[in-house]
This record gives sequence, C-alpha cells and structure tokens, in this order.
Amino acid sequence: MHIHILGICGTFMGGIAALARSCGHRVTGSDQNVYPPMSDQLQAMGIELIEGYDPAQLRLDPDVVVVGNVMSRGNPLIEALLDSGKPYTSGPEWLARHVLAGRWTLAVAGTHGKTTTSSILAWILEYAGLDPGFLIGGVPGNFNVTARLGSGRHFVVEADEYDTAFFDKRAKFVHYRPRTAILNNLEHDHADIYPDVAAIQWQFHQLLRMVPRNGMVVANAAAAHVMEVIDKGCWTPVERFAAGVSGDTAWYAAVEPGGDYSRFTIMEGNAAMGEVQWSLVGRHNAENALAAILAARHAGVDVATSIAALETFAGVRRRMEVRGVVRGITVYDDFAHHPTAIETTIDGLRRRIGKARLIAVLEPRSNTMKLGTHRDALAHSLSQADEVWMYQGPGVNWDVAGAVASLGAHARVSTDIDALVEELHRTSRSGDHILLMSNGGFGGIHAKLLARLRG
Repeated sequence: MHIHILGICGTFMGGIAALARSCGHRVTGSDQNVYPPMSDQLQAMGIELIEGYDPAQLRLDPDVVVVGNVMSRGNPLIEALLDSGKPYTSGPEWLARHVLAGRWTLAVAGTHGKTTTSSILAWILEYAGLDPGFLIGGVPGNFNVTARLGSGRHFVVEADEYDTAFFDKRAKFVHYRPRTAILNNLEHDHADIYPDVAAIQWQFHQLLRMVPRNGMVVANAAAAHVMEVIDKGCWTPVERFAAGVSGDTAWYAAVEPGGDYSRFTIMEGNAAMGEVQWSLVGRHNAENALAAILAARHAGVDVATSIAALETFAGVRRRMEVRGVVRGITVYDDFAHHPTAIETTIDGLRRRIGKARLIAVLEPRSNTMKLGTHRDALAHSLSQADEVWMYQGPGVNWDVAGAVASLGAHARVSTDIDALVEELHRTSRSGDHILLMSNGGFGGIHAKLLARLRG
C-alpha cells in the first residue's frame, strides 16, 4: 500500500510514517518545513519527502492520504484532495486501525508529563522483555527513536488531547481505545480549541467511556480535575497514586524533607515496595514514574522489575537535557511551556542545585501562550529562579514585561535572540545553571549560547 502523509515532519506524524514503513508500506509525505533532524530520520527509512503543499503531489496517486492536524480547509492541497475523492484519514485513526487493533494499548494522557511517562513505561516493558511497540512525542534516551512497531503484545501511545484533524475535532486519544489508561493531570491548555477546563474534561470523559471493565485507569489522586473526570463516570477499576502524600491514596512516593526526588520510596499504603534511585529530579517526575509503574503492573510487570528499570532510564531529549557545560556554566534544554510545568521543572532543578544561581529563559511559544491565557501565572511559576529572561517572539502581542514585573529587576525581556545570547554570555559566571524553556526550537539559542560561551 502507498501512504502519503501531510504534515509528516511533526513528531506524531513522523512516528506514523515510521510505523507505516515498518509495516511494509511505501510511504511518502510533505510538510511546509522539511529540515533535519526529522527529515534525515525519514529519508534514512526510504521515505520520499516533498517541501510544501502543492496539489501536484496528488499525482503520486497514493492509496490513502493521512492528514495531519496542521492542515486546514482553504489549503490548496486539502481542497484538491477533497475534490479528487481520494481516500483520506487522520493519523490517530490510521494508527488505531492498522497498528493498535488486537494489541494491548497503554495510553498516557494528561496536560503534563505525557512524553516522559510514556518513555518510562515503554522502557519498563522493554526491560521486562516484553518488546513493546510505542509512539511517543519525543525521543526516549533508551531507544533514540520516537516510534517502533515492536513484536510484543503491548503498545504504548502518548495520548494527546489536541484535536484529531480538520474533519474530526475529537481529541486524538479517543481513537486509541486503551486497555490501560493513565490520567496523570489535567489543566487548561490548548486555549485555541478548548475554552476552559470543562471542555477538556469532557474529552477525558469520552476516553474513560472506552476503557473496558477488565482494563485499568491509573489516576493521579492529587489532581483535582482528574478526580472530577473519574466522578463523572468510570466503569473500570481505578488505581490512585500521588507523590509526597498518602492520605487515602493507595500508592504514593515518599521522599525525605527537601529531597529532590532523585531518590524516593514507593509505598502501597503503609508498605514500602522499594526504593527508586535514578537520574531524574522533581516531584512531577516521581509522579510520572509512579504512573508508569502502576500501568506496567497492570500489564504483568512486578514493581521490583520496574524499579530496576528506572535505575537505567536514560531520560528524554529536551526534558531537562544538559546541552553542554562550558567554563562551569551548565546549559539545559527543556520543553516546559505551561506555568505548572515551568514551576515544577524549576523546582526540581532548584532542589538539585541548592543555592547555585539559576537563570530561567522562557519563550512563550505555544498557541495558548501566544494568546496570553497563562500570563497571570507566569511570575509565580518563575519565582524560584535567580534571574529570569523572557523572549518575546513573533505572535506574542501581550504585555510580557508586565506579566513578570512583580519579580522586580531580575526579570527582563528580549525581542532578539542574538542580543539575548550576548546578555546571557555577559552576565553568566561559573557555577550558573541556565535553563532554556520552549516547546519549539527557540531559534537555535542552545547552540548559539554554547558557542558564545566557548568563544
């Protein structure tokens, strides 16, 4: 079968391409921005790439066109596709029909931590010898690919709540029909399509309606909005967890006061099930680990094996990834772009580095950030940093300086990346930790800053 993918260079659609190629299909695709590393990965798999969305590419005469949610009505290629009558589908629907059918799907949902939790879960299953398939919105260090078919029964999928396609406005995850579902947290995000939390909760509730009674829902008991979704109706056993608290929670992570969660004890009620020592930090990552352990337990992996797997977990690219250390200055790359993720990321790093100087640099780049939906929460989320830089890029038209004014003189705004690099170079000193946060490429600031520091 010949499959042509529109928007192929996105992480999710690139994963669909890799899975389709592994299934033996001929795969071609197009995107507005065809550039490394995704273009190199796809071409290495024998996938032909086309720059742009010229309707002429339909002359390839594919058997089916898989349409990414980056595509919209009015696009010349989409209009030509609809006029042609050629078969088309969405990425999630193709995945559900051609990969997930007949497999034990473990879906990882939540506003934050999906990529890390999916990566942990896939690695636990791999460590246990189950050879899982997976499709993850990032690059797990233990695999170095975003997707693989796997020969085992299990398939881990990062279950995104963003809409499916221009012709299907349901959340992506409703297509997956998981046997094991993780609900890690739930907050208002994707303000371009969801007006409030209630709208997102409705989508999560649709997901719960599809989990069978012999399945399992793994839910963060500390996330109030998640518990509200459970209360709307759940026909599946629920395993509750939290980090740092017990109460009526069945499973929780216990840590010494002030601990950075690089070491914590997994508790089931009053019983200690084992101690985790790993390379990650932060309460949020302890929650990610707990969720993955409980999902793997439902799939038959005992807690002791999961703990052993965590000790060799190599993290995920762009999640507190150290990009370099120059003259004693450590430069990190992190995907955090929501106030809660920003706050927990900074808190985890602060716990690890103690009183060392922490410089937080944020690009408000997501659609929600560009709309200014979370601007009132930014100052608090950045408050543990010693210095704060905000990059006000194209499309950010709200008062960025005003949003962080309460932080005082140590919070500044730049509208030019090269000038920002110069300021960071001028003011940083040995022992500093520079945390660069964006859900995009941030104009190559990581490489530019490291090169300038070396110079």
